[in-house]
Amino acid sequence: MTIGIIGGGAAGMAAALAAAEQENIQIVLMERQARLGRKLSATGNGRCNLSNIHASKGGYHGDDPHFHEYALSQYPPEETLQWFSGLGLYTVTEASGKVYPYSDQANSVVDVLRFSLDHPNIRVLTDFEVMKVKKDRDRFLVTTKDRTLEFDKLIIACGGLAGTKLGGTMSGYKLLRSFGHKCTRLRPTLVQVKTSWPGVSALKGVRANCRAGIYHNGALHRESVGEIQFTEFGLSGPVIYEISRDACQGGEWECRLDFLPDLPAQSLSDALMMKRNLGLTAEDLFTGILHNRLGRVLVKEAGIKANTPIFQLYDDQLEDVISLVKGFTVTLTEPLGMDAAQVTAGGIVTSEFDPITMESKLVPGLYACGEVLDVDGDCGGYNLQWAWSSGRLAGACASR
Repeated sequence: MTIGIIGGGAAGMAAALAAAEQENIQIVLMERQARLGRKLSATGNGRCNLSNIHASKGGYHGDDPHFHEYALSQYPPEETLQWFSGLGLYTVTEASGKVYPYSDQANSVVDVLRFSLDHPNIRVLTDFEVMKVKKDRDRFLVTTKDRTLEFDKLIIACGGLAGTKLGGTMSGYKLLRSFGHKCTRLRPTLVQVKTSWPGVSALKGVRANCRAGIYHNGALHRESVGEIQFTEFGLSGPVIYEISRDACQGGEWECRLDFLPDLPAQSLSDALMMKRNLGLTAEDLFTGILHNRLGRVLVKEAGIKANTPIFQLYDDQLEDVISLVKGFTVTLTEPLGMDAAQVTAGGIVTSEFDPITMESKLVPGLYACGEVLDVDGDCGGYNLQWAWSSGRLAGACASR
């Protein structure tokens, strides 16, 4: 039996390795780019947050929020780490549950997968762009610009549209649509969100640990504590990524930031009062407390001149700037586009696939896995865990 796998990313490589466990199966892994795992090499800022030990407990989204459950039960994070260990990868798990390669290099993950794909019954074709697929009786025909390959079964693992500069593509959606499958609306997630606040560009590159509350039409939508990063256009970082799939989807959206979540306002006031006798000016009010640039911007936002001696500040001026530190509010306008996104929200409708096998309910012998389906996870390794679990399930079931 022959199995064709279109897409050489995380899910596609996992599917190929799972299928290859059956020695009588011949697998062809097809990738349109020059090398396998290009997006994987860039994930996690080059560190590759490859899983999360809490992933089997939830954290996934889509029209069917339960579709992922069987794949995660068969290939949970603990088993995934054992699998990677068997491939030669040494990992480390952080207190948050995030899992990284011990080398802190995403290429380590790609390399152990690539070495493992050097297998007698796996053939890898790169620079191989599929133009068309169809089923002719019991065979799948996969056509490029200059040739056609035939397979008994076919797995679509092309990934999503996010990260277009690294290989995000519409091809998987188009191929599955050609078989009659439907697709939900696609939108970026795990992406920075723009703000209308004009002062944001002055803080470009500044990182801060804070409590972020996201408000939709005045009501708290979600709250999280962690790192945010200011960008040229808005806000980024894990706290923002967590809400980016929902943010700005109609109505008014605001982000309220507490830059010192562990320090009560009165304690901050006491600390600032002590600086009145140090001969400093207002621009140094938060030196030693906040990032220097952030502190100066907050002083300016409070309407205080930078060169004003601290001992000349009125109590109400200090109260105003403390209010900004403990509750700085910016209006969110829209997420950045697919180019900047790490993951695609939306995808091929999962109700048309069997969650036990990943096989199409419309076309026998056709499978799909990974980001091309309408499943996306929270920030922190959830999406790669879905790729490993769904890919291995699809490969194992297709090879039966």
